[in-house]
Amino acid sequence: MTSDYNPPFGASEKMNSVSHRLRRGLGFAAMALALTAVEDATAQFPPEPPLPGQIRPLQIPPFDKVTEANGLEMVLVENHELPIVSISLTMPAGSSYDPVGKEGLAGLTSEVLLRGTESRTAEEIAAEIEGVGASLNSGAGPDFFTLSTTVLKEHVELAFTLISDVLLNATFPQEEVDLALRRMFSSLQAQEGQPDFLVNKFFRAAVYGDHPYGRTATSTSVGTITRDDIVNLHAARLRPGGSLLVLAGDITLDEARNLVRDGLGEWVGSAPARGEFDVADPQPTEILLVNRPGSAQSNILVGNLTMRPGDPDYYAAVIANRVLGGGFDARLFMILREEKGWTYGAYSSHTRPQGVGRFQINTEVRTEVTDSALSEIMYQAQRMRTERLPDIELDAAKGYLVGRFPRLIETPQQVAEQVRIVRLLGLGDDYMSAYRDRLGAISSLDIIDVAQRLVLVDSAAIVVVGDGPSIYEKLAAIAPVRIVDTDGNPLTPADLDPDIAPLEVDPSRVVARRDSFQITLQGNPIGTQVTELSSAGDSLIYHETTSVPMAGLNQTTTLVLGSASLDIRSLDQTMQMGPFTPQSHLVFDLERGAVVGRVESPDQQTGAVTGVDIDRPIREGLLISDALRIVVPTLSLSEGASFKVRLIDTTDGGVKIVSITVAGTEEVTVPAGTYQAYRVELTGLEGGVVFYLSGDDHRLVKVEPIGQPIVFELVR
Repeated sequence: MTSDYNPPFGASEKMNSVSHRLRRGLGFAAMALALTAVEDATAQFPPEPPLPGQIRPLQIPPFDKVTEANGLEMVLVENHELPIVSISLTMPAGSSYDPVGKEGLAGLTSEVLLRGTESRTAEEIAAEIEGVGASLNSGAGPDFFTLSTTVLKEHVELAFTLISDVLLNATFPQEEVDLALRRMFSSLQAQEGQPDFLVNKFFRAAVYGDHPYGRTATSTSVGTITRDDIVNLHAARLRPGGSLLVLAGDITLDEARNLVRDGLGEWVGSAPARGEFDVADPQPTEILLVNRPGSAQSNILVGNLTMRPGDPDYYAAVIANRVLGGGFDARLFMILREEKGWTYGAYSSHTRPQGVGRFQINTEVRTEVTDSALSEIMYQAQRMRTERLPDIELDAAKGYLVGRFPRLIETPQQVAEQVRIVRLLGLGDDYMSAYRDRLGAISSLDIIDVAQRLVLVDSAAIVVVGDGPSIYEKLAAIAPVRIVDTDGNPLTPADLDPDIAPLEVDPSRVVARRDSFQITLQGNPIGTQVTELSSAGDSLIYHETTSVPMAGLNQTTTLVLGSASLDIRSLDQTMQMGPFTPQSHLVFDLERGAVVGRVESPDQQTGAVTGVDIDRPIREGLLISDALRIVVPTLSLSEGASFKVRLIDTTDGGVKIVSITVAGTEEVTVPAGTYQAYRVELTGLEGGVVFYLSGDDHRLVKVEPIGQPIVFELVR
């Protein structure tokens, strides 16, 4: 049994003394004296914690509201304690206004807006604002486009000058647009295969349908954006009508109005209203399985649409979310992580945009417990709808939320941000002052009532991104399952385990050689890798050693293959990573017709060794992931050629279907020289990888894990 009691300062030392004396065998008299000392030390503290005190009224500074002649609404929060002014200008031009097929336009515009005007270069803009110890920030959310900065009072005129300049005179230099496009395109390409990107993309589409909130920027949509699109958005949407300027700090109303008139008086016009969009109607609960072959984990998102801003049920919803999954001590986290050990975290959230919000539960779990985790999530969601919340949980959630709120409005900048949200979402001028009282008035019956709206277990959208062959049948036992690939193309259950013919390899392309690679991280050398392929009788022996000193990593791999058909015979692999030494040993037992052994790898979060015992039938053409470096160079490579292979992934022991695609040819320069090389993309393993093979002898000259800053380059 554990206790929450913390002894007073000095009492713990006395307790240790008592323990020491008892171990020395002192008699009852000494024991009594010692226990008396402890009693004296603790008697001054009451046995029960004090009752909570009354909530003190919040000291929310008053604010002024003014609408300027050009239609700009201004809110001023005066606070003269410090000579600082916070400025936030918000315009209705977020990503939900992006034209269909050009998702990402608002975000791209926010990046290049500060990259030059008619009188200032990007460098000059940055130098001026940074020269006064501040920064000018530009960003786009789902609904709004925001320019913001915080400066000393003496530099507030400079801040307005720069804001005015970028709003009225931005030139969007083509070279800056091209640079931003390349950066965003590359970033999205790296993200698009990742499970967290996929699960959010498909979930938003599932709950919002054709509504703009349901769309996601992709490398394809960004690839269609031109400078003209950016110029048109700037001209049409970054207008004062319908926009909100919030100033907070050491500034008076007269000073603020003069600054606005001088700096933004020539800024005119209104953005066109956004059209009305219907959201998707709720449908019976269905699981959308996004097949991501090779995923070691499953990403789960469960949720539905909820309410609009200003809904009186919002306060009960905040408490319900806090209890279910709104923190490290919430039910989902404590059960799925602490009790079950299925995940590193499980959370819920309630999103409140300008339009219809959504409620969602998200977690990442090991593949083998995907169905168990989803079932537990649905069970806990149902509990919120049907079981009265115990007072201890209700009081704890209220106490946290009520106690936290004053810390969100301690500074003028924080007050300004809350005022901005209140005004943009139309929450009412008493929102901040009444927030804690409204939370405090919520009862456990109110929680049940709001949970009927917040958590729609019978019409929830459920998206699971994971290894389809491993989880489909288990998920189908929970709810109807619809399957798509990562591009959204429909799949059938049969597509998850297709018949795959053995690869047609050319053993004559196997060359006995010793190659050395350097390993770089973001262009900086961090380690080495040496590979050696030799023959011994009717076998090929592949030996590989990898060393990354800064990570404390050393690994050796020995793989034995048949020289005639490159069939796998055995694998032995040992890794040293800090104090951990995972090992993998596999044997293809032809007499039994089975692959037997064990694969181990370090846990991604803790480094601790995790392992899987392997004993599965040998299917024709079955390979091991470590053999791809040997097998791929023996294929008949040409632009557009593609192959599929079924293999055992030695990082987690799962059987994956890997696609091998020759995406093209390009010139590659590595320390060993410059090569005209095939770019061969391998997808289906966790993350994927790109091989660059020289065009003449298919020598491996470069390896790039997709979406990672690590590169292996041939040295000699």
